Amino acid sequence: MPKLANSLFDNMTMNITAIHAPLIEVIAQAIPLNVEEIDIIQRLFKLKTYKKGTFFLAEGETCKYVGFIKKGILRYYINDDGEEKTYGFSQEAEFICNYESFVPQKPSRQIIQALEDSELLVISYRDLQQFYDKIHAGDRFGRLVIEQVFIQTLKDLNSFYTDTAPLRYENFIRQHPELQQRLSQYYIASYVGVKPQSLSRIRKRLLTS
Repeated sequence: MPKLANSLFDNMTMNITAIHAPLIEVIAQAIPLNVEEIDIIQRLFKLKTYKKGTFFLAEGETCKYVGFIKKGILRYYINDDGEEKTYGFSQEAEFICNYESFVPQKPSRQIIQALEDSELLVISYRDLQQFYDKIHAGDRFGRLVIEQVFIQTLKDLNSFYTDTAPLRYENFIRQHPELQQRLSQYYIASYVGVKPQSLSRIRKRLLTS
């Protein structure tokens, strides 16, 4: 159970389901929560599963949810004239969304795909407004999440267009060291912006340098 820094800890943890515990822990690290608010959060966030290869957000769809990843890896990419260009990954204990589509509720060019069988706790746009209304400091937490995801997305996109392939690979290793064992070379190469054969050469040069 999450280690909530609150005098109501015992009663609160009794009300937290195993499904929602990781989410509650992350929220409680940012804002204070009481028992009633925990019940509201667990009612608003629904468990949704995605099979490997399926889409949290397909091209041209409107982003309907903000998701919290309980299990799995998802990637952000765009379809550039038939070529998939990966610019980011998200994994356990991270939030995922395309706010450019979610906030105005407009179709998305960005695509978000599950690379493993994944479990997410998702909240719809309408339920998110309830979260803001009923959770004390909920709007502050929402802004923190939006800023975190939005800033990371901008960094990933800027890196995609400005950094060299070796530098992008070094950044990938530094930011996601454990993902090398969970992702295929195809997806890592797509993120770096090269073919898999070129990625192998980059890796060899880094190992010998």
